Amino acid sequence: MEHGISPRELAYCGLFGAAALLLPTLFHLLRLGHVFMPMYLPLVALAFFVGPRPAAATALVTPLLSGAVTGMPPYFPPVAPIMALELALMAALLGAARRRWPDLRALALLLPVLALGRVVHVALVYAAAAVVELPAAFMAGLSFLSGWPGIVLMLLVVPTLVEIGKSTGTIRPVAATVQADD
Repeated sequence: MEHGISPRELAYCGLFGAAALLLPTLFHLLRLGHVFMPMYLPLVALAFFVGPRPAAATALVTPLLSGAVTGMPPYFPPVAPIMALELALMAALLGAARRRWPDLRALALLLPVLALGRVVHVALVYAAAAVVELPAAFMAGLSFLSGWPGIVLMLLVVPTLVEIGKSTGTIRPVAATVQADD
């Protein structure tokens, strides 16, 4: 295939993107959305099922679409754009790391990318808060602290999904994915 998205990848992007739109609604009904980061869960997992480009594109568009349609995440303060950038970066890094180190377990790939994602998120929140004249240090600190339950949830759920995907054949070996993408 000529650097396009395969029908298989398109289907996964649609499925995981839809889950990323629906899960936050369920979590927000229980007032747990900001703590467990439910939009992150399917978009981070998607990077193990498709290549880095389609995963990053889906992760970039989904928070923006959700913010425009449902108001969650909000555009002011600019949470939707911050999440879009952070999730796209994490999806691209996970996809690239998966190709670079195909034999590493999902948890070994996930840990550094999630940590970097939190650093990027906090930096973006700080910068955005300063621009819109909110207390930047407070907003960044609050954002840093409130995201850890979601990180723990991802560390528990995503490797499990990856193992299930590998055992059922829905996650193909990286060599097969690279050949299909190139």
